[in-house]
Amino acid sequence: MGRMRWIDTLEAAAAEKLPEAVHRYYRQGAAGGVSVGEAVAAWSSYRFRPRVLNDVSTVELGTTVLGTPVDVPVLVAPSTLHRMADPDGELAMATGVAAANSLIGLSSNAGTTFADVGASGVPWWLQIYVVRNREITERMLDAAVEGGARAVVLTVDTPVVGRKEDTGETVWDLVQPSQFLANLPDGDWTDEDLAKADDLSPDVIGWLAERTGLPVVVKGVLRGDDAKRCADAGAAGVIVSNHGGRQLDASIPTAQALPEVAEALAGTSTEIYVDGGIRRGEHILAALALGARAVFVGRPALWALTVDGSAGVTRLLTDLGTELDHCLRLVGCPRTTDLTPDLVTQHHPH
Repeated sequence: MGRMRWIDTLEAAAAEKLPEAVHRYYRQGAAGGVSVGEAVAAWSSYRFRPRVLNDVSTVELGTTVLGTPVDVPVLVAPSTLHRMADPDGELAMATGVAAANSLIGLSSNAGTTFADVGASGVPWWLQIYVVRNREITERMLDAAVEGGARAVVLTVDTPVVGRKEDTGETVWDLVQPSQFLANLPDGDWTDEDLAKADDLSPDVIGWLAERTGLPVVVKGVLRGDDAKRCADAGAAGVIVSNHGGRQLDASIPTAQALPEVAEALAGTSTEIYVDGGIRRGEHILAALALGARAVFVGRPALWALTVDGSAGVTRLLTDLGTELDHCLRLVGCPRTTDLTPDLVTQHHPH
């Protein structure tokens, strides 16, 4: 057995450092854990049809995401409770992402203010849950614009929060008020006010764009017809996502959903992103070839932050970039932007 990839050591190393309930919260999926268990394998089921005798002496990994240049097409997905991974929380994550010249999605539940994240210099997109009391959402959007958010990421797969089948101590028994909801506007809000809106339609995309003047990216799309509805309603981007397997369990893997979404959005200007189970350069290669402009990583970024703070996050993104560089040379395609679906086929084991 050779040395493990550093990336593959992170979850176990994080488990050593984190309270069990926190590690479980980061790791777990909804209900029976079907989707969370399938995510990585779904990417690994693709097979490549490499081209040969192409000049790959220089490889270009960089791209733009809604106009923002990034060095590597690997972005950090919005997730919550970063302060349980590192005392500096989202600020440490943001600093690590900035050092890799990438971009971060920031949870609307973040434990760090939008102003502080913006001051780090990292390009960031606000992930928003529209809640039942729209005043809360409006004020949060205004604060995000003030803090320099470059886009709004609307999560659409959470009309209700996925069912986690926990017993015993949970993360909510451990969380401190200072670790969570740093951007909730002042007010005497009830649980009903803060509950997720369950009456959304595509009109919400235009409302968010108008309120903020920012591009809107819709996160949680798994079907081509829904992707088209979002594009038609003005979405600048979609993120193919099943919420890391944390919402409807047994939702299809994002690796499987991506080609249909790409086909539905062909010929539109709507950018496509994907998250869920991306752990290797080969997974990123498949995602980009199948139509994603960039990928998001969620859990690996939390493990890296836990293990080595902002330097761990930088290393994660840089290591994945190095692997992608290697893959591009071997698949015979020197630029990520030139990858095409004919380079990938689905493996059907007998």
